Amino acid sequence: MQVNSATSSDRYAAINGTDTTAAGTLNKKGALNSEDFMKLLAVQFQNQDPMKPMEDTAFIAQMAQFSSLEQNSVMATQLKQLSSASAVTAANSYLGHQVTLDDGDGGVITGQVSGVEIADGTPRLVVGDYTYPLSAVLLVEPMPAELPPAA
Repeated sequence: MQVNSATSSDRYAAINGTDTTAAGTLNKKGALNSEDFMKLLAVQFQNQDPMKPMEDTAFIAQMAQFSSLEQNSVMATQLKQLSSASAVTAANSYLGHQVTLDDGDGGVITGQVSGVEIADGTPRLVVGDYTYPLSAVLLVEPMPAELPPAA
């Protein structure tokens, strides 16, 4: 009876994304996802030595590591969403206020924030006819109160 097993270079190629057969390739970001992990695990089971099968503890450890990695990925996504929501909230708090902004060319611009524009999930303050990122804000002041007309 002949036993087929993948060589260490085959396993390395499957893990680092150069092999397009058994274990799949890396996703566009260059990291393994859950589908890649399951394919890799299936290849491990198929190519293990029947005389020395994978121990339960090794399998459980791999599953625990994968679960932890997936939870970290979910948490990173949620933190990114929270950061975006926080930036939108901060931008909304500038509405109606007078701001002094860095114009990006070494000068400053002062004007009232008349709106918030969200482009690609990033809020930008509308001042006059232009939009500016939140990072350009140098000073925030309440709008000066108008004096009643003299009688």
